[in-house]
Order: sequence, then C-alpha cells, then structure tokens
Amino acid sequence: MNRKTYSLLFLTVALIITGTVSTAAQTFITSGSVELLKADGSRTPVSGALIEVFRTDVKAGFPSSKTGKNGFFSFAGFQPGSIYVLSVSAAGCTPGFLTNVKAGQEKLLITLKPGDGKRWTEEEVRKAVTAGAADPGTETVSEQTPEQKKAQAEYEAKRKEVESKNAKAEKTNEVVNRVVKEGAAAFEAKDYDTAIAKYTEGYEIDPDFVGTAPVMLLNRGSALRNRGVDNYNKNVKNSDITAKLEAYGKVKSDLADALGVFKKAFTMIKNANPADVPDQNNSNRTRDEAIRESKETIRLIVLTEQIGEGVIENAQVMLPEYVALETDVAKKAEGRLLVADLYRVSGDSDKAIEAYKAILEATPDNIDALAGAGLSLVNLGYINGDKTKLQEGANLLQKYAGIAPDGHKFKADAISLIDTLKKEQNVTPQKVTTKKKN
Repeated sequence: MNRKTYSLLFLTVALIITGTVSTAAQTFITSGSVELLKADGSRTPVSGALIEVFRTDVKAGFPSSKTGKNGFFSFAGFQPGSIYVLSVSAAGCTPGFLTNVKAGQEKLLITLKPGDGKRWTEEEVRKAVTAGAADPGTETVSEQTPEQKKAQAEYEAKRKEVESKNAKAEKTNEVVNRVVKEGAAAFEAKDYDTAIAKYTEGYEIDPDFVGTAPVMLLNRGSALRNRGVDNYNKNVKNSDITAKLEAYGKVKSDLADALGVFKKAFTMIKNANPADVPDQNNSNRTRDEAIRESKETIRLIVLTEQIGEGVIENAQVMLPEYVALETDVAKKAEGRLLVADLYRVSGDSDKAIEAYKAILEATPDNIDALAGAGLSLVNLGYINGDKTKLQEGANLLQKYAGIAPDGHKFKADAISLIDTLKKEQNVTPQKVTTKKKN
C-alpha cells in the first residue's frame, strides 16, 4: 500500500451563546402617588411632580414621568429582577427619592416636605443611595401579587441559567481553541497519539454541544485513521509475522474506531434540534465532511483488508449517505462499489455477489464489479462445492480478463484462477453477454 497524505479537516468553531431574557410577556405596571406633608400634619396630592428613574443594580436610566392632578404616577416596562430608585422634585417641595423599587409594585407613596423646589441631579441621587442616606420620601409598599412573584422568580432563574451558560461557553471556547491548536500541531508532526488525546479532550468538554463536539470527533477520526495507515505502512513488509499480526490488530482497531467516530459526528448533527445549532451552514459542512471521511475510511479498510468490529454496521449507514450526497456519477459509482467490496473482503460472498450484480445491471462492463463478482462466486462455489457458482464465476472472470487493462489489480489473479478452475474443477469459462438493465 502506497503511503498517502490525508488532509485533516479543521473547522472554525464559533460559540455563540448569548444571554438575553425575554420580558415581552412580563410587563407590569409600577405605580404610586406623591403627597406633600404640611406643617399642620395634613396631606395633599402633588400634581406635576417630576419623577426620574435610575437603575441601581446597573448604571442605566429610564424615561421620566410626571404626576397627574391627583398626584398619581405609573410606569410600564420596568424589567423584572432589576432595582430602581425614583427621584422626585416639585415646586415648593424638598426633593426626595425612593429606593429598592421593583417591577410590579403598586401603591407606592412618596411623601415630600415643603421646600425650595430643588431638583437633584442623577449624580446626587446615586451618591445619596450609595451613602445609605435615609429616603427623604416615606414609602408604603404593597406586596407583589403571586403572579408577579412567580414571574420575577422565573426571570431570576432564567438569568442565572443564561449566566451559567455564558460562563460555560467562555470556558469551552478557551479550551477548544487550545486543543484545536495543540491537536493540529501534533497531527502535522505525525504525533497521532497526542493529536487523538487532544481532540478527545476537546470533545469531552461538552460532548452534547453540537457546535463543537462533531468537529472534535471529526478531527479525532482523522488522527485515528492516519495512525492506522501509518502503522500499516510501517509493517506491511515486516518479516516478523508475530509483530506484523500484532500491528495489524491495532490497524484494524484504529480504522474501525475512526469510522465509528465519523458516524457518531454525522448522527449527532442529523439528530440535533435546530434550536441547538449555533451555525447551520457550518453544521451542514461538518455533516457532509463526516460522510465523505467515512467513505474514505471504508476505502482504506477494504484496501488493507482490516475489518474491525462495527465496520459493516457503520458502513451500511454511511455508504448510502455518501451515494445520496454526491452528485458526480463516478463518485456515486465508487460508493456503490465499496459496499460490494466490503462484503467481499469480509467474507460475506452472498451479499457481495448481490451488490456486484446490482452494479453490473446498470454498467455491464464495469471491470471492478466483474472481478469482484467473479471472485466471490468462485469463493462461494468452493465453499459449498457448487459447480454452478464456479462456472458463473469463471465466466465473469474471463470477461473481466478480456477487457481489463494490463496491470489492473485483479487481472493476474483472475487469469491464474481461471487456469486452476480448468485443471482442478474441469470448469471452462463460457462467453457471457450482460445487458444493461433499462
């Protein structure tokens, strides 16, 4: 087997987990009134009082408002979970403020005293709140309704969830970027053990996140496959049979694991909830690459004849996906041929013959299918002592040998096998005419 270089797929990993909590369905009216406490102890509503709103949990404001003739005010749009201070000023009154105001509170009462009508600046209000000064205003606050409490609790829970996800995403991004860089360096240096370890680390950060896990699997699969190919090439001419067989066992395992990893990446993307996919186009590219990498791995498994556990089952899923994905006729044909070749190499002659014949119905002179079908028929004929199968196999091998170019991979074997069938089984090839199925 000639040594080849296989390119590793590196996809840009984009983690886009932002935290905005929808409050469109959670808008509550926050309301109250402003009264003037006179020297004689009587109270009167303050109309036209300016009420300015500032958030105290973050530095932000809110549109101001004025009281009506009865001193009443109301605000819609306060964000659940946020904390506000109301700064109040009015002609003939001392300015005041009310702290710890939350969305949905009602019957707020702000009491002012006679004064010069001064208006406090935002800076003065914030300094007073920070210093813990007593509110010049007197408040009477009603309890929030059960519905409001529930909505606020849901908001807080959602906010904490988003904060947790963002923290996790930030950590994931940091580790993913590191392992991709370290894994790529190891891969280029042909240090496949380290590359596999790095991509495994990247995958295990968040194995359920479709934004990164399939990419880590894809890269790990490429490293596994290259390690298997490298090991095969180093031992293909090894004269120590024991060492060679031991090495081939590792090759078989690596190639089977690579195919399993590619299938896992494909399945994860295929079954993902669209809402969980950060970038659908990128995800689609990763999915298609997993299909193509699966096909390439199966080709190498057939070429090396190292069929490990799970290969047949995974190939039965991925090769039809490859045939469906590719639009090029030659690539589709290659995918179908691999199905048959895999069955032949695995020793399942019945399924191999069926798959080869399906190809020959569409392309009667396909030399690879003729050779594969002929070899499988002869193998099955010998196993079962079936002269009919031997004859059919000899016929196809004869046709193959007649049209295949010199040097084709099975030509010398086909000619030798035909000669053996003549001498040992008294089977002489008959000319066959295969027609393309309409």
